[in-house]
Amino acid sequence: MAKSPAKSRAFPTLALETVLIQRVAGPVCGVDEAGRGPWAGPVSAAAVILNADDLPAGIDDSKALTAARREALEIEIKARAVAWGVGFASVEEIHELNILHATGLAMCRAIEQLAVRPVAALVDGNYRFKLPCEIQTVVGGDGLSLSIAAASILAKTARDRLMIELDGRYPGYGFASHKGYNAPAHQAALKVLGPCPAHRRGWSPIKALLEEA
Repeated sequence: MAKSPAKSRAFPTLALETVLIQRVAGPVCGVDEAGRGPWAGPVSAAAVILNADDLPAGIDDSKALTAARREALEIEIKARAVAWGVGFASVEEIHELNILHATGLAMCRAIEQLAVRPVAALVDGNYRFKLPCEIQTVVGGDGLSLSIAAASILAKTARDRLMIELDGRYPGYGFASHKGYNAPAHQAALKVLGPCPAHRRGWSPIKALLEEA
């Protein structure tokens, strides 16, 4: 019996942007974050208003792209978008506010960096962050909306670069490779070195190590 052909994955489009732009009669940005789950480093967010007449080819969910492809697209997006912005919330702000509110803060900072003020934003996920414009949440948005996918790329590349910088500041943890996420090498380094200032001290594994010290 012949196998059914594999179902091809849909790629992001500007369909959601087009509908929202018609409704709000103004610029619409896509917003996404990177780094909500790691044990170390800040959370980042990006906002992008794309030019529908000058789209870089190959924009997709950052998780579906190689690091080299993300970096190449980052350059193109920044060069050809109507506007783009990147924001961060520090490990201290994550500890003070919690990761959800810190993510919203990073998103606000990203939108504030835009050279063109958006009337509305398409935001990946289902949480309605308090942002300085109208928002429409989109579950799985980085795979549906080109603007959100572009934002996911900028948020990811910006955070990755920062984690590489932190690797130089706090050597031995492997931040340049695992970017602060839970990984065997990260766990092994923590057992030997203990947490450093880049670690999220409110995270259970890090909190436990600090209490043992």
